[in-house]
Amino acid sequence: MLPLIKQRVIQLVLVIFILSVFTFGLMKLAPGDPVMLILNADEMMVTDADQAELRKELGFDQPLYVQYGKWMFGLLQLDLGKSYMSGNPVWDELMKRLPITLELAGGALLVMAAIALPLGIAAGRFPGKWPDHLSRVLALIGASIPSFWLGLMLIYVFAFKLQLLPSNGFGEWSQSILPSFALGFSLAAVYARLLRSGLMESYSEDYVRAARARGVKEWRILWIHAIRAALLPVMTVLGLSMGSLLGGAVVIEILFSWPGLGSMAVDAIFARDYPVIQGYVLLTGVFVVAMNLMTDLSYFLIDPRIRRGKEAAK
Repeated sequence: MLPLIKQRVIQLVLVIFILSVFTFGLMKLAPGDPVMLILNADEMMVTDADQAELRKELGFDQPLYVQYGKWMFGLLQLDLGKSYMSGNPVWDELMKRLPITLELAGGALLVMAAIALPLGIAAGRFPGKWPDHLSRVLALIGASIPSFWLGLMLIYVFAFKLQLLPSNGFGEWSQSILPSFALGFSLAAVYARLLRSGLMESYSEDYVRAARARGVKEWRILWIHAIRAALLPVMTVLGLSMGSLLGGAVVIEILFSWPGLGSMAVDAIFARDYPVIQGYVLLTGVFVVAMNLMTDLSYFLIDPRIRRGKEAAK
């Protein structure tokens, strides 16, 4: 496991470097002038002296490579700079919003697991029967319905018509139900079919047939043998989904007025708040690489064949 961890740490450093270069360059090419937005005034009302003073204060009067070097030096010290609009450290802004987005992502994963696990296991255990047909219908619906449209329908039915759940806000557990379901339903459709395919492949393996020949009970074959192998592709996609949940929940956060990282990033884009945007992109990249590392490490715990293969290679 140590060589794998070292490899992933090197990848993490490379990802941070590449993301920093692209993010810094794209922010400089973006239209609009953050100086004028910070001054919050029309160009005719701002003197050249005011602009020059603010540009010097922000370091915009220096060459791009100097600006990038200073920013990277601060990044090595976990200093992402200060927000142009609020004046607060970017790291504090990100850490304030990160738990809120993780709460939404966790709720979406719970919805996904509550739907996908029983339906996927039933579909894989009884192929061609009604659970299998139901999972196919769910997969088709989940792949066809955009999450923002589902969110609008949930708001209309449960918040407007039935008035059972709040449509926006943050703080109460009831306020997280609708956005979590809107975000987790499409994931449930994918994972149900993925788990179903993995189980059917596991049931065709020789060790499953050998277990049946020895008289092992079906529930034990399912939970001890078949499902462990079927979870490997699920864990692979789950690692990617966690990264997309962190960076891809922007529409849902805006739709439900959820004050997470996504809504913060959108506000920063409109305000040309470069340090916040750069910090958000870097945090998302680090999170994706970290989740992929955890996914690779989980293979050693789920599938003993991988551990034996590594030991045999040594």
